[in-house]
Amino acid sequence: MKNKKIFMIISILGIIIFSMALAPVELQNDTFYTIKIGEHILQNGVDMQDPFSWHEDLIYTYPHWLYDVMIYLIYSIGGLTAIYISTVVFSAILGLSLYIVNLKLNKNMIVSVIATLGAMYCLESFIAARAQLVSFIIMVWVIYFIEKFLENHKIRYAIGLVISFLLVANMHVAVWPFLFILFLPYLAEYLLSIDYIYWLKYFKIKLKIKKFKKKDNKEKQELYENKLEELNKIKEKLELKRENPYKIKIVRNGNIKWLILVIVVCAITGLITPQNTFEPYTYLAKTMMGTTTDNINEHQPIVLADEVKYTIVFAIYIFIIGFLDNKIRLSDLFMLLGLSYLTIKSQRQFSLLVLLGGLIIARLLSQVLDRDYKKIIEGLIKELTDKVGILIFIVAMAILVVLVYDDKNEEVYVDENSYPVYAAEFIKENLDLNEIKLFNEYNYGSYLLYCDIPVFIDSRADLYSPEFNGDRDIFRDFIDTEYEHADYEEMFEKYGITHVILYKDSDLNSDLEDDDNYNEIYSDASFVIYERKLEKSKK
Repeated sequence: MKNKKIFMIISILGIIIFSMALAPVELQNDTFYTIKIGEHILQNGVDMQDPFSWHEDLIYTYPHWLYDVMIYLIYSIGGLTAIYISTVVFSAILGLSLYIVNLKLNKNMIVSVIATLGAMYCLESFIAARAQLVSFIIMVWVIYFIEKFLENHKIRYAIGLVISFLLVANMHVAVWPFLFILFLPYLAEYLLSIDYIYWLKYFKIKLKIKKFKKKDNKEKQELYENKLEELNKIKEKLELKRENPYKIKIVRNGNIKWLILVIVVCAITGLITPQNTFEPYTYLAKTMMGTTTDNINEHQPIVLADEVKYTIVFAIYIFIIGFLDNKIRLSDLFMLLGLSYLTIKSQRQFSLLVLLGGLIIARLLSQVLDRDYKKIIEGLIKELTDKVGILIFIVAMAILVVLVYDDKNEEVYVDENSYPVYAAEFIKENLDLNEIKLFNEYNYGSYLLYCDIPVFIDSRADLYSPEFNGDRDIFRDFIDTEYEHADYEEMFEKYGITHVILYKDSDLNSDLEDDDNYNEIYSDASFVIYERKLEKSKK
């Protein structure tokens, strides 16, 4: 028992340090608009209007308003440094949550550590100061609450589910409908566990018995009572076989009926937001109906040949499921298949395959190790918690910290090659922000609005799509101009563009630098700004 406590302490410390080390110093573009939106909400409330683009009367749904406010409050305390520290903390909370939930669900200490470290390593590119990081933490606990509620039907897990749904509805509304999808594998397993043929035969025989009993036909009544007894014996044999299947175990849990009631209550949490009444119910559907996701890298289908990490994860999952002597619950199989399908369709969903699928894989691996290698596991824990083991751990953690944080010392919060740091200063000092209509690119629009410069577009893709703003498709106009080589002059005329800021290596810049209608007024190593000669262009 003492060794296990020491091992747990070591594991928690190691996971926290490792998770903290994964947090990036450089901020992503979404973080910049998150800060400004949080500030705007505190000053003006959730007004459902975009204040940062120079386009007029754009409706904005504030899909993660509560997270935006939280990040701004953190920012107001210590600037970008505080944002980085918060990312480090949330990353550590995610790692710790994964470990605790793994340990509670599969009971194997070593598997829990390995599964957590592996998942966090795979999630490195998804760790950022974005609402998804908080959503990851909540989703891990949603799985735990569902599993424990089905196990013992205790009210505290139902309360945990309701609170989780309420938080996501306000923290990251695009994820809110997905929480209901997490429930579906359990419901599907329950529905498939019901022996419909048995119950049809059962009720048919019961009706016959009742009929002949009323007619006082004891011979026929006894005949059907014998048939009912035979039917029940067949059912008992099937139940025994179901308890010990070859590979796929179908669990019939009566608590699912109570879980359905809890999920109905959770559905009401979508109404407890300051947004438009049905926004949590419609936001994801409207986003998926549009074309914005077709042009954003993280929403593109995966190509296994180009992504070694993805290939390795799929290979490990297939090996543990298909080649080890374990039994997988039907709900777990449904969950893994669903997450795998989502991952193949969209790179972004790889995070969920690792995060939630990893919990299932850890459980399957624990089955084998606990059954066949229990003494070896206990011996390994003992070895890892003696003086030499602890010393090795301290040295390993020290090396990790030195290697990781030494590299991070060279990183900056804002990469000047990715974001127009000096160009933004030039714009604010030399141009009238109330008069210009600036055309900018998608990837750094959020930084410009962070600098209080009105933008043509930024990474809030839904804001610029017709699904959210009537017949205006600003996002499509941007894509056509920037990447599809459409007539940029026609589009600039449509919007009344006065100035253009571009990456120097962009195709559009190659066109504008040879166009006499555009006068270069600023240039640095990565960015260039043009002034459009409006009088000449109209001729």
